[in-house]
This record gives sequence, C-alpha cells and structure tokens, in this order.
Amino acid sequence: MFFRDIIGHEEIKRRLIRTVREGTVPQAYLFCGASGVGKLGMALAYARYLNCTSRGEDDACGVCPSCRQMTTMMHPDVHYSFPVYKSDKRRSGCSDDYIAEWRDALSRTPYLSREKWSEAINSGNSQLYIYADEAGSIIRKLSYKSFESEYKILIMWSPESMRTECANSLLKLIEEPYDKTLFILVSDSPEKLLPTIVSRTRILRFRTVPDDLVSSRLQADFSLDSENADEVARISNGSYRKAVEIIQQTEENDRFFNLFVAMMRNAYARRIKEMKAWSEETGSLGREAEKRFLQYSQRMLRENYIYNTRVSALTYMTKREKEFSVRFSPFINEKNVIEIMEALSNAERDIIQNANGKIVFFDLSIKMILLIKRAAS
Repeated sequence: MFFRDIIGHEEIKRRLIRTVREGTVPQAYLFCGASGVGKLGMALAYARYLNCTSRGEDDACGVCPSCRQMTTMMHPDVHYSFPVYKSDKRRSGCSDDYIAEWRDALSRTPYLSREKWSEAINSGNSQLYIYADEAGSIIRKLSYKSFESEYKILIMWSPESMRTECANSLLKLIEEPYDKTLFILVSDSPEKLLPTIVSRTRILRFRTVPDDLVSSRLQADFSLDSENADEVARISNGSYRKAVEIIQQTEENDRFFNLFVAMMRNAYARRIKEMKAWSEETGSLGREAEKRFLQYSQRMLRENYIYNTRVSALTYMTKREKEFSVRFSPFINEKNVIEIMEALSNAERDIIQNANGKIVFFDLSIKMILLIKRAAS
C-alpha cells in the first residue's frame, strides 16, 4: 500500500510525510474514525514510507528491498497484531498463529472489516479478541534490534479488542518504547480503549471520504458509469469499503431488501401465518447474515424516517429502496421510530448472544404489528 493508493485524507498524508522528513516521528499513533475510510491502508503506507531507503517527496519508491518486503507483508521489522480466536489447533491466541490468513486478507484489500476477517479465519460464532498472551509476543519482538530498517513498527488493528490484561501489559512499552520503535493503533471505536492507552498516543482522526472521490475511484476500479458510481458513493456515506461491498453484495442486498419488505408488509396486514414462514426463512440465514440483515433493517428504518423530511440529499437509498419508501415511509414517524429501532437493535444483540434466530425473528415480527399500527393512530 502506498500513499497514492489511499482515497482522500491529503492533509493526514502531508502530516505523516512531514514527521519522517523532519525526524519527528512519535512513539505511538492512534488512527481513528469511521469504518472503511482507509485507516489501515494509511498505516501500511506510512510504515512503507518510514522504512523506504529511496523515498520520494510524497511516497515510497516501491523498488528498494524494504518496499519489496512490505509488498509481501514479510518485512522483518514490521509486525502486526489483530483480533483472533482460540481453537484446539491454535491455543496461544496470538496473531502469529493467523499471520498467513492476515497476509492473504490484506493482499485482497486493505479496507478490511471485522466481518470479512472473521470469515477469513473461520471463527464461526467465536468472539475475536487480542488476548493477554499477545502482549508478551509484542514485547518480545520489539525488544530485538532492528534487522534491516531504521524503525521497528507494530501495527495493531482493532485495538479495542484487547483484553484488559493485554492493554495493561503494553502501557509502559507504549509510553516508553524501545529506541526507534513506533506503535500504530488503528481503531473504529477509540472510545472503547482504555483512557491510559489513548493518552499515550498522538491521535489522527479520519473523516469520511467525499462522495466525488469515492465515485471517481469506483469508476476506475469497477468500470461503473458516473450515474451508478455516484449512487453507490452516496449510499456508502463516505466509506470506500462499504461502497465496494455494495457492488460485490448486490445479491445479498437484494435478498435483505425483499426480507425487509416482507416483514413490514406482513406486519401491516397482520398475516401471522406468513410471518411464521418469514421467521423460519430469516432464522436460517446463518448468524453472520442474520446480523447483517438486522443492520440493514436499521439503516432502512433511519432512511425512511429521514425520507419523511422530503430532503433527498439526506437519504442514502438505492432507486429500488426509494420506490418502496414512497409508500412505506409515512408509517415510520415520531410515534414509533425509537421503539422499532430498539426492537431491531435488541434482536441483533440476541443474535450475537447466540439466541435461536427463528424465535428472535418471530418475536420481532409480532412486535412490528403493534409498532406499525401505532404510526397510523
């Protein structure tokens, strides 16, 4: 990954380049902001630039030994830490157990999501963490002298996944690292980090990417026409990863749309038999897909509530979703929007906690009967 590959964030690029050229590299960075906007890619590009032996004014050379090793993600002085799960085969719970999968996942895209990472390591229903043993592995690796480059670098993705024991073990090292050592923490949810960790870092906040930049990259990467690229960019709300997922998951999104429409129409018509069949179908999707459907439903609820304002610039829906919302949106208003959102959020929580999906979705559909009726009363 190079700086030129990152969409937007030009000011952050300039600030990072300046630290290298002026010799003011801090001991720890916290890259934080919305999911899918390029934080991990920026960390990779910065690590490449920092250790490049023939760097240019605004990017790494790409051909020196250090750059070649960064391309294969096998640089001996650049280390990675990320959430994993423990299994019978990999009981240590350290990132090194999954480094092959990590390299493969990042070779596909630096805009990695937790969901895609979970699928890449076949975690199933297991929760992903950065375990206490990881701290010992990090301390050991960073205690060695640099093999080839000036800096030893630790890129930690999703540091909010750290167990408390791991975070506490790393506090002193982050505050007083070994010479020429850099931590880069890449977080979607910095509020979940220990305040003592955050206070020891220099924070860089990443904003969402402007729609026009997302659209331009989509046209280049996927040969979309400008109209379709603009629509996807608007729906993605500044996340390039989400934009790519929209393009790649059209079939799943269509299925979620059909399920959402069926849920609401069955609730409006009070069709209990159909609701039971709908619950059986939806509860058979698989836990990750069930979670994504509930997240999709929450987005559709927000968009339909906003649609009532008649300010099209504030909505992020496809043409098909908008056509449905013309008639559906009047049933989402101040009388029920909060309770419907809570019902969807609670259902997602129950699915995460391994509740029976068919029961969860039937209970949800029954609640929708009362909540949809309330909007018309």
